[in-house]
Amino acid sequence: MSKDNEKLKQCIDSNCCCHKEKEYRKNSHQEHHHNHSDCSCSCGHNHYHYEEGIKKGVLRIIVGVIFLICAIFTGKIVADNSYISISLYIVAYLIFGYDVVINAVKSIVKGKALNEHFLMAFATICAFCLGEFVEAVSVMLFYQIGEFLQETIVNKSRNSIKSLMEMNVNTVNVFIEGNIQVKEPEEVNVGDTIVVKPGEKVAIDGTIIKGETTLDMVALTGESIPVEKFEGDTVLSGSINNSSVIYVRADKAYKDSTIARIMNMVENASENKSKTENFVTRFAKVYTPVVVAMAILLTVVPVLMGYDFKDGIYKALIFLVASCPCALVLSIPLTFFAGIGTMSRRGVLVKGGNYLEVLSKVEAVVMDKTGTITKGKFEVTEVTSDETLRYAASLEIFSTHPMAKAVVDSYKGELEKTENVENIAGFGIKGIIKGKSVLVGSERFMIDSGINIESGKNIYVAVDGSCIGYINVDDTIKEDSFSAISSLRSIGVKNVTMLTGDKKSIADKVGRAVGVDNVYSELLPQDKVEKVDGLYKVGYNNIVAVGDGINDAPVLARADVGIAMGGIGSDIAIEAADVVIMEDSLTKLYDAIKLARRTMEICKQNVVIVIALKLMVLALTVFGYGNMWIAVFADVGVALIAVLNAIRITKVK
Repeated sequence: MSKDNEKLKQCIDSNCCCHKEKEYRKNSHQEHHHNHSDCSCSCGHNHYHYEEGIKKGVLRIIVGVIFLICAIFTGKIVADNSYISISLYIVAYLIFGYDVVINAVKSIVKGKALNEHFLMAFATICAFCLGEFVEAVSVMLFYQIGEFLQETIVNKSRNSIKSLMEMNVNTVNVFIEGNIQVKEPEEVNVGDTIVVKPGEKVAIDGTIIKGETTLDMVALTGESIPVEKFEGDTVLSGSINNSSVIYVRADKAYKDSTIARIMNMVENASENKSKTENFVTRFAKVYTPVVVAMAILLTVVPVLMGYDFKDGIYKALIFLVASCPCALVLSIPLTFFAGIGTMSRRGVLVKGGNYLEVLSKVEAVVMDKTGTITKGKFEVTEVTSDETLRYAASLEIFSTHPMAKAVVDSYKGELEKTENVENIAGFGIKGIIKGKSVLVGSERFMIDSGINIESGKNIYVAVDGSCIGYINVDDTIKEDSFSAISSLRSIGVKNVTMLTGDKKSIADKVGRAVGVDNVYSELLPQDKVEKVDGLYKVGYNNIVAVGDGINDAPVLARADVGIAMGGIGSDIAIEAADVVIMEDSLTKLYDAIKLARRTMEICKQNVVIVIALKLMVLALTVFGYGNMWIAVFADVGVALIAVLNAIRITKVK
């Protein structure tokens, strides 16, 4: 695995949703701790490497329980305050809480004492001083059990994101002069031929130049049915070759391939926090000092009123342990993490929690026609001459538009050499062929260039200012477009608008067929942006734009959430987008909105659950009904409930 990928894997492994971690090293017994600045409570929720963490955690609890039982029986036989029983209690306490005490000391040194470790260590040590040995050790025991269960659940909830790393390929078989050389993916150049054997993963996006097979693309699109691929078909990195050896021409460098882009999105997703996550961070910064001040009052006021000082101290300790906001700081990021992970497993990549939050509140959707509502797989149905097709194909090979691909595919001859090729977004393409100025594009392109044409055709070809012919192509509507748009309305989307650069007659026909509210045709990229601005002006908020081509990049960037259809989409559209749908299906948009809404519902539930239970326990403590057991439940138990609630997102159908 390359250094970049190792770094990314470390990033994902340590992507602690509660902003705390403990890393168990495979080859040493050292532990590494750090606190993320985003968590004001600087909690130290431990996150176990799954296999080693399970074994160490279970062994630690078992050994600690044995010492605790021995201490209790020794206390009954000899005396609770005997040196032997106290020593056994101390050993049991240190087994359960040595790391908590160490982290508490480190927090004090760093000037960040208001964290879970400090509160837990301070409260239990004070309980020891008050002679509450069993309670002090038992509190630390149940704290560790809660942490252990919580960390195990968190680890499982992160598997959908970490599984992306399993899509990566460490080596590639490169076919060079009749021999196969094993290289790292980063060493493969565009144009190289790679050999993919049955059972191997495709390392780099490319085109099959020899062989045919079926590919398992479930990790990319969420689609469990293998996809047949033949010579000339495109294959995406991250897919698995099921049946036969294929020879693939590398069309992109590794860093630009699908899997590299996916991993880059995963790496950056945690940086784009939602408003809810930012609120929780701000809330914790205010909440923690307030409850500490209340704990001090809970100690001082009863003493001033003549009550027992020991009772006041005990109440304050319970109050401090119960007050730690770790459950809240943990549950909200984890909820978004689970939502983003579930979407990624289903072929929808979200670049951050902020986009997921907006997606849950979408009011209007604007979408491109070609490649979004329609299949974007055009076929040439009419061409005036072979010369027209030859000139068009020679330029269109430099375009990413689906119509251009149809023109190139339909021409079987040798292409002309071209110079000074320039894509004119929304119009067409131009260049120099054999010293002649050649324009290939739309009716509007020709008119604006002062060229006389017969109207009503798809693509025109002009040479040195004169139209030499035209090409007509045809597209078909995706099978799920109508049902997907109907489904969007069923979940409360108020407006669905189609924006296209295509002719009005074609656009209106497609719009009627799929049932959109508005159709705007013959638009340039800047015109599409103006239409989105118009929706904002009439009162729509949280607008989502869906597209797949270079013409869609500006409108994807302008909308609150830009969504790229990644299956046949252009790199520019995917880079401009906030969400990428790996499968060419509008139904995935409906699924994404449903999942986003479910994520926000569970997020709100967790906020209510955590705050309500915390306040209830704090109130019980103030009125004298609390104890250390309840305080631990208010911290670890509530966090565990929130975690279990968060991972319900992964079960959404």
